[in-house]
Amino acid sequence: MNSSSLEGVVQMGKLVIHIAENGHSYELDSDEYTLVEVVQKILERVCGIPFNDQLLLCLDMKLEPQRPLSAYKLPSVDREVFLFNKARMRSAAPPPALEQVEIIDAPDPPLPSSSHNTHPLDDASDPALKALPSYERQFRYHFQCGHAIYTRTLAKYEACERLLQEQMVQERALEIARGNLDYFYRIVLQNYTDFVKCYLQQHRSHTSLLVNFGRDMEKLKSVRLHPSLQTANKKCLLDFVKEENLRKTVEDCSSSHRQFENKVSDFKKEFGDLKRNAEDLFSSKASFLVKDLDLAIKDHQRYINEQKSIMQALSKDVNTVKKLVDDCLSSELSSSLRPHDAVSALGPMYDSHDKSYLPKMQECDRGISDLLGFCRDKKNEMNIFVHDYMQKIAYLQYSIKDVRCRFSVFQEALKRQSDQFEHLKVVRGIGPAYRACLAEVVRRKETKKIYMGKAGQLAEKLAAERDVEVRRRDEFLKVNSTYIPRDILASMGLYDTPNPCNVNVNPFDSDLLDLDISDVDRYAPDSLMGLSLRNEKHGAMKTSLSISNDGSQSSDVEGTGVDFHEKYDFQESVEESELVEVAGTSKMEVENAKLKAELASKIALLCSMSTELNYESLDQSEIENMLRNATEKTSEALHLKAEYEKHLQSMLKVKQMQCESYEKRIQELEQRLSDQYLRGRKLSADECESISAVSTAKTYDHKPEVSGVGEMHAMEDVSSASSSLKSGLLLDHDKAQEGLGDSMTDSSIMLNPQLDSSMVDLHRDKGHPHDKEKKEALLSDAGMTAGASNMAVSMSQPADALSCEPGLNAKVCDSVAMELQNALSEKSSELENAEMKIQGLMDEVSKLGRELEISRNLLDESQMNCAHLENCLHEAREEAQTHLCAADRRASEYSALRTSAIKTRGLFERLKSCVLSAGVATFSESLRALAQSLSSVASENDDDGTAEFRECIRVLADKVGVLSRQRAELLERHSKAEASNELLTKELEEKKEMVNTLYMKHQLEKQANKEKISFGRLEVHEIAAFILNPAGYYEAINRNSLYYYLSAESVALFTDHLPSRPSYIVGQVVHIERQIVKSPAERGDRLGLKSGSAAAASNPYGLPVGCEYFVVTVAMLPDTTIHSPPS
Repeated sequence: MNSSSLEGVVQMGKLVIHIAENGHSYELDSDEYTLVEVVQKILERVCGIPFNDQLLLCLDMKLEPQRPLSAYKLPSVDREVFLFNKARMRSAAPPPALEQVEIIDAPDPPLPSSSHNTHPLDDASDPALKALPSYERQFRYHFQCGHAIYTRTLAKYEACERLLQEQMVQERALEIARGNLDYFYRIVLQNYTDFVKCYLQQHRSHTSLLVNFGRDMEKLKSVRLHPSLQTANKKCLLDFVKEENLRKTVEDCSSSHRQFENKVSDFKKEFGDLKRNAEDLFSSKASFLVKDLDLAIKDHQRYINEQKSIMQALSKDVNTVKKLVDDCLSSELSSSLRPHDAVSALGPMYDSHDKSYLPKMQECDRGISDLLGFCRDKKNEMNIFVHDYMQKIAYLQYSIKDVRCRFSVFQEALKRQSDQFEHLKVVRGIGPAYRACLAEVVRRKETKKIYMGKAGQLAEKLAAERDVEVRRRDEFLKVNSTYIPRDILASMGLYDTPNPCNVNVNPFDSDLLDLDISDVDRYAPDSLMGLSLRNEKHGAMKTSLSISNDGSQSSDVEGTGVDFHEKYDFQESVEESELVEVAGTSKMEVENAKLKAELASKIALLCSMSTELNYESLDQSEIENMLRNATEKTSEALHLKAEYEKHLQSMLKVKQMQCESYEKRIQELEQRLSDQYLRGRKLSADECESISAVSTAKTYDHKPEVSGVGEMHAMEDVSSASSSLKSGLLLDHDKAQEGLGDSMTDSSIMLNPQLDSSMVDLHRDKGHPHDKEKKEALLSDAGMTAGASNMAVSMSQPADALSCEPGLNAKVCDSVAMELQNALSEKSSELENAEMKIQGLMDEVSKLGRELEISRNLLDESQMNCAHLENCLHEAREEAQTHLCAADRRASEYSALRTSAIKTRGLFERLKSCVLSAGVATFSESLRALAQSLSSVASENDDDGTAEFRECIRVLADKVGVLSRQRAELLERHSKAEASNELLTKELEEKKEMVNTLYMKHQLEKQANKEKISFGRLEVHEIAAFILNPAGYYEAINRNSLYYYLSAESVALFTDHLPSRPSYIVGQVVHIERQIVKSPAERGDRLGLKSGSAAAASNPYGLPVGCEYFVVTVAMLPDTTIHSPPS
């Protein structure tokens, strides 16, 4: 099947096709462009399966006729294609025919004969030499017989392996078919599971609606509307619907519900049968058949190996005797090996051939034949198994298609049922919706308060920011208007001011009802929510929904709960981390408004969830899981709340202790800095006074140099004073730094009042505008520098009275000035570091204050949670009381049931005593007596069960009486049948003895015919009788006067174990050798012997020349007794 030449590389290969029904395989030459249709036509011609009945599968793919092989990645060495016959898969298809195994029979070789295959040693006078060619022919015959047996055995063994391969192919075909069926079965099983799940939820929901319809109506009738909502036609919630129409709808829904339930029940039974058949089909496999057969074939491999070893031994023996014959012909026998020794050595070899090798090979052949029969039976069993299996698969596929078609019908019925029950769901949803509306009114009112407060807060914040901006602009114009003309500034637009912002909120929600959060439970009680219609579940459901909003109950409740949370969640009006006062309200009022709005939102959420989520659709296990999870989460929340409360209290204590330590430390540092500054100021003032007194005592002779010398002296004195001040300040500062932490307050306030105001003016004149905080920092940094400069100025003011001492070194003055300048710079840097650390301390204190406020808020929130949990605990106690009442009611019901059970137990005890005490014959009378006694003691207080039991006893007594009469009749018939059976048994025994006698007679006649002695011309396998003639030879009894003499080997076989030679010998002919008496001259010339010895060798029986005689070799007959003549 080669395709035409195409462009590009064409993938060629062998396409392996396996026939599923019989395991046969075919290899087709194909390429990737070959159509599947062409392959099917070739298969129709090769295996005889019609085109339309062919189903080709490769892995899990079905081969379509119009597509090429390349679409399925074929041909490929690792992919097999299986052919299934659709006709065999039909229910009316006949079973497969029995397996026929054709074995090429190797015929047995013909018997060896010296007349047909003469040998030069046949005419030898020496019997030993004469026996050598006979042995050679016999050995060759044995080898040929063994080869024929081995050929037949090997052909049978190969047939067994072929049958095993075919069964393995069938097993793989069944795996492919099973996988294909399993794919569609899993699809329909998943569809069925989803359908049953949806149906059970809908069934529970609809059953709850029908059963509790009356109670729902009474509940709506009992709830009155808010006074402002009541009208002439609407006084209660029941007035929202038309009661007459609803009751008619309930009747229609109830009828439809029952009909649909019956249809679904029938469908469940049908699918149950389908599931059971599919599971039985998937559990039944053919691997056990193939496994047993494989083990049997491997076990019989030893027979082939044994035959091979025997064939090697036979071949070796043939070569040995051929070598001996060749050596005799060429007269190359060694002096130590004589012909008689060679013949005596060949005798045991012949015996081993005839008695061991060939029988062993025949036994192996019979073992392989039995194996072939076993393989044939297994193959027939596999064919039947495949036939039945494929018919089951076809039936299941039809059932699966039918079920898949019915799914759409049932889905449509589910939808119709849901639409039909929508009117009843309205009754269930009115109460939760009314409660949700009231809660929404409360939520909107509280949200409006927070919203309006936020608007006022926003207005105040914008006004404050406007004031800051206006002051900044005024300051900017005040600074720069000195240098820039006003018209230029006006042209730049720098005289504009920001307009005030008016936050106006238009009135909204003015028509809301005047409700508070407490009025919700008053006008719409909690019983309207309908989270669970059973009192045993109500409290647990409420707790679960209020605490476990993370969806711990089930996947459906989880998903829907999240949707409702997103749907009803609103933007909180106050930030979570910090509550601020808004528009004339306190933080507590804001918190209360926020909590009321959140509580109202949660109530609306629960009501909406109770409407959307029908908890009646949940089974008992799911509800128990929800209750258990809610209980666990509640206990966990209480435990975490207690732990967190302890943690907050410990944190507050630690923070309070830290704040107290920080305050004490700050006060100590401030006092130290103040003392150090005062000591420095006092020391510098004393030194300045001493310098002034020295300078006034100078003479006034050197007026031109007074000013410079005064400055030099002043700077020198100031340097000494500043050095002493520096040493004191540094010592105290180092001591202060030992206790200085990372958090200190700004102590520049203690220093700034001591500064001279001239430094502030000087600093402002330099033209560096800064913010208020930066100005204070710069003033504190320049404190010591300003003090030193003031001292220098005050000392240099009486310049006219100062005079410079002669010979003062100018370099000393410069060094003093430099030293003073360095000291001032170091002191400035130290003050900057101190102020930075103080600022860090202030930040830490403010941070601790904020954390303290947050901790207080968390404590308040924890207290609120505690209050909420206490409310939940109270509700749980109420639910427990409800459960206790239900338990009491059930206990009373149990007592009534126990009384009934005891009464029923007594009745059964009486029945048991009646059954055990009465015999078979009196059983019916005892039952009748029991029924009469039960009727006599009947009272009006007996329940229906007792009456039914009494009636059953009466009916049972009647039926047992009928059975007793029938038993008597059957016993009578049984006795008659036993009598007739005994007569038939005796007749059968007589017939049996007659048949055995005839059979033994026939066997004796057959044995006699078989063991009849032949007195005519002898043939191989016939029985012959030989008598001892006067010459001492055994001669056959023959009516044709032919000369048949018993060979010497046979005589030795019969006489070796006897004390004397018997008078006659009877045996089975195994070999006949024809010979002719020749003249002694011819015989002696040919062999080179003397005339006397030649005559004796050529004519041992004393027959005339030219006479024909036969030397017969016989074998013993079984169970033959050889008689010796009497002595």
